[in-house]
Amino acid sequence: MKVVLLSGSPKKEGNTMQALTACAKTLEKNGLEAEVLSLAGKTIAGCKACNACKKTGKCAIDDGLNEIMAKIKDAEGFIVGAPVYFGTARGEMMNAIQRISMVSYGTTRWLNGKVGGPVVVARRGGLTSTLQEMLMFYFINGMVVPGSTYWNILFGGAPGAVMEDEEGVNTITNFAEKVADTIKKLNV
Repeated sequence: MKVVLLSGSPKKEGNTMQALTACAKTLEKNGLEAEVLSLAGKTIAGCKACNACKKTGKCAIDDGLNEIMAKIKDAEGFIVGAPVYFGTARGEMMNAIQRISMVSYGTTRWLNGKVGGPVVVARRGGLTSTLQEMLMFYFINGMVVPGSTYWNILFGGAPGAVMEDEEGVNTITNFAEKVADTIKKLNV
């Protein structure tokens, strides 16, 4: 059983990647395989609503997202992580989840029943509204989102500072444990 974690940060080793790596370690401690992927260095375009995915089963835009989608499709879980810039998730992450949703929705709805949820990182504000915005992706696709001890948010500005947010780290590792437990229960 596998979970794909996708970082929407432009920094390959930034706070968002560190948070998702902590989730991945927790998933692995709980007996699941975890693969952390990054959008760093990629330019992920927005959906063109061309509907080619309904015919081909993949997105017509060739920017690396189809390869990521193939990994998500084969996994039981999917967790996304995004830094908050100016009060919302970065555009590449929102473009990615909207296109992933469109391909799934336009074909066999392969996201339905997968387990996961968003993790959001910021220096100060915009966390809960970004978390709520990203949750819509999970709900419209019929995905299962386990809870935790608080919202899946972490505070940190400078690189590495997010791991000093003890409550945030505890929240996301508890979330990852719940993801692992839910996947195991659904795949008995």
